[in-house]
Amino acid sequence: MKRAFDILASSVGLFLLAPMLGIAALAVWLTSGSPVIFRQKRMGRGFRPFWIYKFRTMVADAPNRGGAITCSNDPRITPIGAVLRKLKVDELPQLVNVLMGEMSLVGPRPEMPEFVMQFEPDYRVILQIRPGITDLASLKYHNEAEILAGFENPSNAYTQLVLPDKIRLAREYVTRSSFLFDVQLIFRTLLKLTHVGLAGGGTEQPTFQSAARTSEKS
Repeated sequence: MKRAFDILASSVGLFLLAPMLGIAALAVWLTSGSPVIFRQKRMGRGFRPFWIYKFRTMVADAPNRGGAITCSNDPRITPIGAVLRKLKVDELPQLVNVLMGEMSLVGPRPEMPEFVMQFEPDYRVILQIRPGITDLASLKYHNEAEILAGFENPSNAYTQLVLPDKIRLAREYVTRSSFLFDVQLIFRTLLKLTHVGLAGGGTEQPTFQSAARTSEKS
């Protein structure tokens, strides 16, 4: 049932959102050239790697200018890329990943292989199911780039604080996974996107940030 819903929803989504996808692609191309689509290797179900698709929101040679972790103040982010990231439009090409069976609409967010290998025992549980576009962690860390910008070392903050919490939430999703729970998370995601779009972003922060920031500087 979950896979059938993914196919139907991603197909309908790609059809209905085609004008928005076209406008976003044109905006990226006109402001920063090609490629329009950014792809990055992520780890999928059963530890099978796949290419995740996003609209490119950074300069074309971004990998040569810095690491894989991106903060909201990253100079590699283009002006149009900042808008796409804020509205989460950059994630829409992942509907293609869903249609291809590499991802699901709802499921643990897919991580890069190097991060998965650091927490392999956890991911042996998590990657029993397809990764997804949204999940519990996506809702909690919808402003992740802003959160990481508050740390002196964003990469360490991600691997030591944010990622372990994401893993905890991913494991929780695996235990609670059901069609009704997926529908609930989709609805909550749409509400969150509507709120961010109208309010100009969120200001809430995970509870670990203040303590972590203090300990990192000590």
